[in-house]
Amino acid sequence: MTTDRLARRLGTGDAVVVGLSAMIGAGVFAAFAPAAATAGSALLTGLGIAAVIAFCNAVASAQLAAHHPSSGGTYLFGREVLGPWWGFLAGWGFVIGKTASCAAMAMTFAAYAVPSDGWAQRGAAAGAVLMLTLATMRGITRTARLAGVLLAATLLVLLLALALVTVGDPASPDPLPDPLAGPDGVRSVLQAAGLLFFAFAGYARIATLAEEVRRPEVLGQAILVALGVAVVLYAAIGAALVHALGAGLATSEAPLSDAVTAVGAAWAEPVVRIGAAAACLGALLALLAGVTRTALAMARERDLPTPLAHVDPKHRVPDRAQLALGAAVMVLVLTVDLRGAIGFSSFGVLVYYAVANLSALRQPAEQRRWPRALQVLGLSGCLVLAVMLPWTSVLAGLGVLAVGVLGRLVLRRG
Repeated sequence: MTTDRLARRLGTGDAVVVGLSAMIGAGVFAAFAPAAATAGSALLTGLGIAAVIAFCNAVASAQLAAHHPSSGGTYLFGREVLGPWWGFLAGWGFVIGKTASCAAMAMTFAAYAVPSDGWAQRGAAAGAVLMLTLATMRGITRTARLAGVLLAATLLVLLLALALVTVGDPASPDPLPDPLAGPDGVRSVLQAAGLLFFAFAGYARIATLAEEVRRPEVLGQAILVALGVAVVLYAAIGAALVHALGAGLATSEAPLSDAVTAVGAAWAEPVVRIGAAAACLGALLALLAGVTRTALAMARERDLPTPLAHVDPKHRVPDRAQLALGAAVMVLVLTVDLRGAIGFSSFGVLVYYAVANLSALRQPAEQRRWPRALQVLGLSGCLVLAVMLPWTSVLAGLGVLAVGVLGRLVLRRG
């Protein structure tokens, strides 16, 4: 038996748990504050736009995964349907975008776990990355079980916080400004949608685990279940945060704990911080597992250095890719800020899903499960949201994509 393949050890429920862990930690605890700073009172409109584009991307991913059940997600789909360069563009966009997502999750964990600012937070973030990188080296089933424990703790705390904030009576916070009153109103709402898209991308982890799911044909069901639960939860939490914090949401470093304090439930603030920290660790764990599966697939095709294609013979995980990713994320958490990480991550992942929609659009009729109009909407939406992100994120994303293209040319000539 060869040792360069991953083992099919995950059930449908495991796949849903991995996807939900990635989405819930990412959205609720990291994306609402920068999106509120951009969209103001139109925050929920931006969330709705992001959810529609995410749905289009999800059904495209599900349609593709059903016919290409191997590790790599849209990197594999792009190669199979459109050609090697399209696959590389998707894979590289995913790897760089989700590496930034890992950094964002680690920094959000530290913001809740270590209230003091500065290097104490960065040190805690780096420590979390190291701990979970070592956990992912122990095998995918252990990763899924740990993600399930963290997800359960997160949901309990979120439901508690949601109940307290919904029935509480905040002290008349200043309202968020109306973005449509200014000249850049529409752009502000679309930019917020791009930032909030960062929160929905967890279902990508389900598609990238296709080689480790016992029944790949149910991947579509797992993706849609995870996305549906996340959309309902985001809408409820977003409305509660606006109700409790108003304009203060835009500047909050720990919105959920600030919200329970604002409605007079300060006793629950430590509990919320613990739950938020658990959620961020769950998201980080799922991200670390998903990114390395795409890196593994790219290394197998010599689109990344081939040593990253190594699979540990005992635990059947891409061990070298895990270590390389952990090192890269630790560098990021020591050098970048949270808003920049979220914007850069959204750009890379929107490029990834643009290729997914284009790939699904080009599938033959016998493989189609959803109308082509959804892929057209998804492709257009991804491109619009990508260019509407903060210009620093767009320029940085384009620059790193160009570096990847040059690197692939060098590897191919070598």
